[in-house]
Amino acid sequence: MASKLSTQHRPQWPRRAVVTAGMPYGNKNLHFGHVGGVFIPADFFARFLRDRIGAKNVLFVSGTDCYGSPIMESYRKLHDEQGYQKRISDYVQENHDRQAATLAGYDVAPDFFGGSALEPAVHVHEQVTDEILMRLQERGVLQKRSTLQFYDPKAGQFLNGRQVLGHCPIQGCKSEKAYADECDLGHQFEPEELISPVSALTGETPELRPVENLYFDLPAYLDYLRSYTAGLEGDETVRSVVVKTMEEWLGEPQLYIQMKFREAFDAIEDKLPAHTVTEPEGGKGSFTVTFPSWRERDEAHAVLKAGGVRFRSGKALVPFRITGNIEWGVPVPNTCGCSGLTCWVWPESLWAPISFTRTALAADAASGAHRYATDDWHDWWCSPEAHVYQFIGQDNIYFYGIAQTALWEALGCDMQQSTLVANYHVLYMGKKASSSSKTPPPPASELLEHYDAEQLRAHFLSLGLGEKPVSFSPKAYDTRETGKNPDGTPLLARDDKRVIDPVLKEGALLTGVFNRLARSCFYGVAEKEGDPSSVRTGCIPAGDPSPETAKAIEEAVLGFENAVHRLEFHRALGVCDAFLRAANKRWSEASKVAKNAQAEDQAAGDALMHQALVDAFASLRVATVLMHPIVPRGCELICEHFAMPAETFFSWDHILETTDELVAALGEEPGTHRIVALPPRFDFFSY
Repeated sequence: MASKLSTQHRPQWPRRAVVTAGMPYGNKNLHFGHVGGVFIPADFFARFLRDRIGAKNVLFVSGTDCYGSPIMESYRKLHDEQGYQKRISDYVQENHDRQAATLAGYDVAPDFFGGSALEPAVHVHEQVTDEILMRLQERGVLQKRSTLQFYDPKAGQFLNGRQVLGHCPIQGCKSEKAYADECDLGHQFEPEELISPVSALTGETPELRPVENLYFDLPAYLDYLRSYTAGLEGDETVRSVVVKTMEEWLGEPQLYIQMKFREAFDAIEDKLPAHTVTEPEGGKGSFTVTFPSWRERDEAHAVLKAGGVRFRSGKALVPFRITGNIEWGVPVPNTCGCSGLTCWVWPESLWAPISFTRTALAADAASGAHRYATDDWHDWWCSPEAHVYQFIGQDNIYFYGIAQTALWEALGCDMQQSTLVANYHVLYMGKKASSSSKTPPPPASELLEHYDAEQLRAHFLSLGLGEKPVSFSPKAYDTRETGKNPDGTPLLARDDKRVIDPVLKEGALLTGVFNRLARSCFYGVAEKEGDPSSVRTGCIPAGDPSPETAKAIEEAVLGFENAVHRLEFHRALGVCDAFLRAANKRWSEASKVAKNAQAEDQAAGDALMHQALVDAFASLRVATVLMHPIVPRGCELICEHFAMPAETFFSWDHILETTDELVAALGEEPGTHRIVALPPRFDFFSY
């Protein structure tokens, strides 16, 4: 079969790959969007790569984002308002343990899931942070800047980012929540731009006071980022949302001012630094002021405010803050030019996957297990033979696409740029998920009380979140009124037998079609006393698949592999769906013809049944390999009944071989390989 597929038709894969999943904050358990929109796709891809290029060549790492103001603020409230007496590190550890348990419940299996402030990664992460900051300083791209930070006089303290609430100043932003220097949609701005700031501690309006911090000269990499982003345009592995979002940040620094402030603006325009004014077009209510760089734009802020002119900022590159003064953070070495500072959570979370990689590889080297092809982290992050795939939500494209890309280039140590696999939001019941809504979404762990992990894995992968936001609408939580009960009370959708549960659509493929094909194969060759059929040997029958089956297998393998390479996982699942249904239909028709023939001529009917089973086993084996990253538990159970080593059975080195060729590779004679017999009424997928 393999000879019919030219290598030019198949995608190229790296020799080694790192897969990461966006790190959840250590102040809560995982919500369904994090699991369905990030971790399950990442786990699918990592499992596929282990089968495709070998488990030794794949590292899937992630962990809890332990530091930062969101965690400090959550811990403060728990401590001050609810009497929690443990340390903040204990608080983070407890949340990390819950996150790890939830991922295990969904069969998500990273090679390493750690915590940036937790053993065994904490000291590795501190060392990596030191090394990166010193390298950036040596390269001359760190700057000490005095900037403004919010201070609450009533509380007598500086406020961390999450202790200040206001409105996002970025033009066109629809965020309902903005903090000191970023909103919950990922827009970055200077603290003095925040609209209507309020202290979360006292409810008072805070003051702005100067503080010194280290900043990465991100604007210096504008030309590099423009060139790099342009190069992504034709890459089929890069989702359009990534390119579009990155491009939005690469324009000129601009301010948008409503026309009602035009007279006030004209009065002070001559005091502004160099700029140009663009008049509104198409009925827009604002004119645009464009500056040569972020410096002139920031210099204009004070002039405009003094003149009573309100403005909103456009997206543009500004220096990327590296440090902060909150206590709960990775310490910054004093040799960087500032003392008593910690690293801001966003930059250190960008290189946390490197820390996790180094931690996992160090443990492998120390144990002598040799799980991985190499224990040198440079071979995974800096080698052109390797590639990093980072699964994130769309809100974080700025950090991973803009800041990280520039940082990696600035380090000048052959850091390879990542492929960002960004997903749109998973909506809940058709709306943006919100814990404060009338119908708050369930935690990811709670969903497992109503659905099996494999049902949810298949459903989340089917949503196509790489193309648009899609609603997750589990019937178990659907409180819409769809009628009346006999006693006159409202009938809710979750209790209405007429309402189909969309979550179960993909699960039906498993429990029906996939399960039926597997049962047919294993029961079809099962030894049965008194049955004269020659196919009932307890062994996989020898023989080549029919031309129709061979063609279907090749098309499914190629279609699946290409869909995964384009990171279109819903289409990969669609390939499996079509292939399984067609294989099941072929078996149903062929076995029926064979049984009818057996009634007339046992030998002739057995020959037909033999070929039907050869085709069915060939289809089942390939379908199981393709479905393995989607529903690993059930597929590994099928593998057990094939009685073949999993590392051989699931390896793509054999996927286009015939079953006879695979059996021969195991050192056995085709037709003699015994299966593990199924108990009566056995199900591989039973939910």
